[in-house]
Amino acid sequence: MALAEVFQGLGTSQTLLTVVSLALGVLAAYLYLGRSLPEGTPPLIKGDWPLIGPTGFWTRRWDFFREAAKASGNFSFHVGNRIVVAVSGDEARRAFVESRHLDASAGYAALFAGAPTVPKAVDTDQEDYNEQHFFRRITAMLKKENFVKGLDALISDTRTRLQDLVNDPKGMTDPFESIYGIVYQLTMRTVACNEIANDRVLLDQTLDMFEKIEAASSAKLIILPWFPFPGKLRRLWYGGKLYMIFKKIIDDRAKTGRKEDDPLQFLIDKGDNVSEILTFILGALYAGQLNSGVNAAWVIVYLANDPYWRGKVWEEVKAMAERYDSDTSKSIAERLASAPLEAWETELPTIDLCLRDSIRLNLVGSMFRQNQSKSPVKVSEGAEIPSGAFAAYPIGDVHLNPEIYANPEKWDPSRYLPDRAEDQKIKFGYLGWGAGRHFCLGMRFAKLEQNIILAFFLAYFDFDKLVDENGKQITEQPPSDLNSYSAVKPKQKIYVKYSVRG
Repeated sequence: MALAEVFQGLGTSQTLLTVVSLALGVLAAYLYLGRSLPEGTPPLIKGDWPLIGPTGFWTRRWDFFREAAKASGNFSFHVGNRIVVAVSGDEARRAFVESRHLDASAGYAALFAGAPTVPKAVDTDQEDYNEQHFFRRITAMLKKENFVKGLDALISDTRTRLQDLVNDPKGMTDPFESIYGIVYQLTMRTVACNEIANDRVLLDQTLDMFEKIEAASSAKLIILPWFPFPGKLRRLWYGGKLYMIFKKIIDDRAKTGRKEDDPLQFLIDKGDNVSEILTFILGALYAGQLNSGVNAAWVIVYLANDPYWRGKVWEEVKAMAERYDSDTSKSIAERLASAPLEAWETELPTIDLCLRDSIRLNLVGSMFRQNQSKSPVKVSEGAEIPSGAFAAYPIGDVHLNPEIYANPEKWDPSRYLPDRAEDQKIKFGYLGWGAGRHFCLGMRFAKLEQNIILAFFLAYFDFDKLVDENGKQITEQPPSDLNSYSAVKPKQKIYVKYSVRG
């Protein structure tokens, strides 16, 4: 049956045809009229499909950027009705990092659908959340005095969780679960509240919600953020559940007059409303977990497969423990707990090297910025980011560049030693902790928690094998997924076989 006959059968053919025509016209305008580029913008890449843009951007991101840049240098494409300019090379990278007009928060908010958000329907009084408000709060929380005050709790949390592995008769663990979980608990302790950090059941429940929110992210949510796809509904559902858990804790403190010495109480005492508190906590938890949790686990995997660096880290950990507690009747783990904050931050340089190259390999995908000025931003000769448009820089352009990093897909901490210093060959040769105006504010805490977790893991366990779930040895570690959008766990489960040190 013809389409017109269907409408006639409904008795309102002319009206319906008019509505459909208008709808198609609006859609056409949305998809096509905005596809012409302002002068100075790099040309559109071939295969820039309506609405979805180039499919490679969604399915094999690093390969897509690498192949397209090799063919045409800087180029443009669309994500929905947004213009995105892909940039590469030293000159463009410096402009991308240094320009005060290219905003990271706006870029990631539009092109990286991952973090949980506070559902507005739950709290109708919430105000627009100010990015500067977030930075002021996180800066205050990460001051040295707060680190000193919280060090004992971070160490206690880590040792308690590792004791679970000591008591496990199988002597094998998936670090992307066990170590990942410790990172979550330490992050919860540092940016959120004691009620959840002290409650293993609630801790695991909220971590599961975060992972479900992340798993629900998809290209569809970025292309059509307003459409109620199932993934969007799942994100709203679990974001709402997280909201209600934290709101219940806040309400209970208000009702009982109980105060805790934790970040949540700091936010309450500063006069932040419920929405501001929840927006801060959810954002800080997500930012802390996304890369730190995955990278801490990867370092354990790398060390299990590398006796030289495992030995170097072990000797460093032993030396620090013995330096601050000379009682030989105690275990290394017990003695390690006596080290002060300064030692944790400065006396484990080998762990820092190991973490640094893990981040280089697993900080994948692309960085995003939006030009929020009224004028185009020049990033290199003949390449401008139009006002309101987005810039995308593939991190592999520098982190996987063989002219900068020898054998770039290999984990090799020695590449940062003074005699090589590969990351210092060019400006912004390493972007693992951000750069320029967008330098990572949480770097100090991220390094501290990594040092604590990795040092105590070495203090408790000797480990030299990667195995599958049946305990069969795996001779080669799984590769990082260089085409992912962000740091990810390996596609197949992998376990570390360990024995408890005497």
